[in-house]
Amino acid sequence: MPRLARTTPRPKPGIVHLGPGAFFRAFNAIYTADAMDAAAKDWGIVAVSLRSTDARDQLEPQGCAYTSVTLAPGKTQCRVIESIAAILVAPEDPQAVLTAMAAPETRIVSLTITEKGYCHNPATGRLEMDHPDIAHDLAASQAPRSAPGFLVEALARRRAAQVQPFTALSCDNLPSNGRLLRGVVLDFARARDPELAGWIADHVRFPSTMVDRITPATTADDIAHLAETQGYRDDAMVAHEPFRQWVIEDDFPTGRPAWDAAGAQFVRDVERHELMKLRCLNGTHSTLAYLGYLAGYATIAETVADPAFARLCERLWAQEILPTVPQPEGEDLPAYAAALLERYRNPAIRHRTWQIAMDGSQKLPQRILGTVIDNLDRGQVPKGLCLAVAGWMRYVGGVDEGGSDIDVRDPLANRLRAASDSAATPEDKVAALLSVDAVFPEKLTRNPDFTRVVTRAFEVLADRGARAAVQDFVG
Repeated sequence: MPRLARTTPRPKPGIVHLGPGAFFRAFNAIYTADAMDAAAKDWGIVAVSLRSTDARDQLEPQGCAYTSVTLAPGKTQCRVIESIAAILVAPEDPQAVLTAMAAPETRIVSLTITEKGYCHNPATGRLEMDHPDIAHDLAASQAPRSAPGFLVEALARRRAAQVQPFTALSCDNLPSNGRLLRGVVLDFARARDPELAGWIADHVRFPSTMVDRITPATTADDIAHLAETQGYRDDAMVAHEPFRQWVIEDDFPTGRPAWDAAGAQFVRDVERHELMKLRCLNGTHSTLAYLGYLAGYATIAETVADPAFARLCERLWAQEILPTVPQPEGEDLPAYAAALLERYRNPAIRHRTWQIAMDGSQKLPQRILGTVIDNLDRGQVPKGLCLAVAGWMRYVGGVDEGGSDIDVRDPLANRLRAASDSAATPEDKVAALLSVDAVFPEKLTRNPDFTRVVTRAFEVLADRGARAAVQDFVG
């Protein structure tokens, strides 16, 4: 069967994007394709993989074109996306990546590298100076491995060549992602060259964003079904829900695509929208991932088809999450939450609980623990979110309710498993995991009410299982 083939010339590059995974292809690249259709044609994307060759091996034989498959209940819609101009693999040729980032025509460097790609401590937001990639990049700045290392070296080259800096645009699910990116870049730059750090602080913009589109991992069955219905093979295809939302702080000194013509919302401050999404969507997504997986559900849609889990979401939103979310401009918070549940129920979206459960040590502080702290500050112990934390603890213990091993994918997986295995009782397991300071701040570990409620939830999970624990909570 023939592969998908590009039908238009590759666009002139204007963006370098780090992290060309499924979400980028389901989101950034589509918005940019729509923007180029609506306005200027010079915003092609040079996609850069910082690790794997998979995206390059899938995309390059197709001229960097791929298929976007919109999964609506009962129907699908296919569209070929051609906004990617080139794709590079950083470990194979870091100089090519740096050349692209330092080129005057590159006006934006965007990122979807997941939480762990920032090489930071999630509890503090600061760059981990002893991270192996950071240590390498400080010693060998001309051949970086990390995103902060690439950004700082490319900016140093632009400064030396007297080329205006690019705008650095984080598109990851992190609170105040622009400020976080600025912080880790400046931490790295100060360790390398304080004068360069001062120039970056004065001249480089790091707008924050809020991104939202549910994008399940592509499966072999997805690829086979596309081939059967469309008559070509596309290993780079991506499937996603119909809904999308992109809120962006409008701070692009050297220009940007007409993303607003594609439906993006440009605002002066994205923080409230970001907090809404992180807590309402990502917080309940992680809750459903851990508790749903433990209860034996493979996908989010299967999990919320269980009435107890649907009520769990509704109660979390109404009682523990929405009261901590400041009103974002133009949003109806209860309606937003209700729409989320309908999105979760979309049977065409097979978003695996195991996939969402990945990298929980990096996600938990942003998605759940901040909401827990705000509830405790209001004098309320959030029992539902404490159950979610206990579900995470049970999950990273590495053994499911049937006694089978869980394939825990997390940068701290070994440390977390060792902490869990070091204790025999639920109380001691909770205490051991709470001692992991890369995840839990002292404000929580020293709060006896939080510790007590999480311990009680863990006991119920261990004794009676996740579904019973959820049923007990919702009544």
